[in-house]
Amino acid sequence: MDYEGINLREIDREAFSSLVEKHRYELQVHSYRMLGSLQDAEDMVQESFLRAWRGRETFEGRASVRAWLYKICTNVCLDTLKRKPQRYIPLTREAVSNPAEPIPPEVREPIWLEPYPDHLLALNEDDPEERLSAREQITLAFIAALHLLPPRQRAVLLLCDVLDWQASEAADVLDTTVSAVKSALHRARSTLAVHDAALNTASTDILDDLMRGRLNDYVRAWEQADVDALVELLKEDATFSMPPIPSWYRGKACIRDLTARTIFSGQARGRWRMLPTRANRQPAFGLYRQSSDGKTYDAYGIQVLSIHDHQIADIITFRSPGLLRYFDLPSSLT
Repeated sequence: MDYEGINLREIDREAFSSLVEKHRYELQVHSYRMLGSLQDAEDMVQESFLRAWRGRETFEGRASVRAWLYKICTNVCLDTLKRKPQRYIPLTREAVSNPAEPIPPEVREPIWLEPYPDHLLALNEDDPEERLSAREQITLAFIAALHLLPPRQRAVLLLCDVLDWQASEAADVLDTTVSAVKSALHRARSTLAVHDAALNTASTDILDDLMRGRLNDYVRAWEQADVDALVELLKEDATFSMPPIPSWYRGKACIRDLTARTIFSGQARGRWRMLPTRANRQPAFGLYRQSSDGKTYDAYGIQVLSIHDHQIADIITFRSPGLLRYFDLPSSLT
């Protein structure tokens, strides 16, 4: 029920909450695409619901409650982005790094994109076309490219190309003209097209028996600190990064050199443990590092893989232990 014509001033807080809550997850995904952070997205939805309650008399019933909430949420995100720094992954922030050079210090400011748990995605799994479309619109490569756009271009592209709204509907959300929306949409599409190849946005997500076996081999390579086995699973031009370290590396030879002298250096067998999960419609893992006393494994971060033609094209490890709680993963393993 879309509630066209309903007078929201006549319903109580509980009924209003019930009405808007069913849109929580899709608004949260929309906010995540706008801001690149799950925690920020949760805050945006809460603020949107609060603004909707306070401004419920502005709902005139000509459109659906869903469209009205999207308008509020989009503008909450735009207001917030005026105060927030732009978010990146290392590939979109700086040039490729040389593994022979010292690893640069971490950048701890909130400038890094975050992964999004698949179990929070509102999606009809029975519709293959919708499932494919949703995957393409939430991959890390798409989110990273999206955050190269100015906020209003980002909003226009999400409204028109992801939500499939008419230009007139997007213009209403942004209080602008149809021609301005079409112009912003053209510029946004052009920018994304330039970055498609560099960010591997055409990644596939077909986890057949062969790829599942290779992912098992991948976990085994990490847990046994087997550099050769890891590199064997990579594309020739694979990329590797671990934000908040800002550097990133390209190519099997570079990744071999880097991992051999860092994460797999010394007596590294048994140093790492991994638990499978899903992020941004991509294979992912909760990554754990052995504690100094050797009795437990402590949360290290969330690692997300991009797959091309049954090979690993990108490994990005978000080194933030606090992310694991969003994926319903434990903070430590024994």
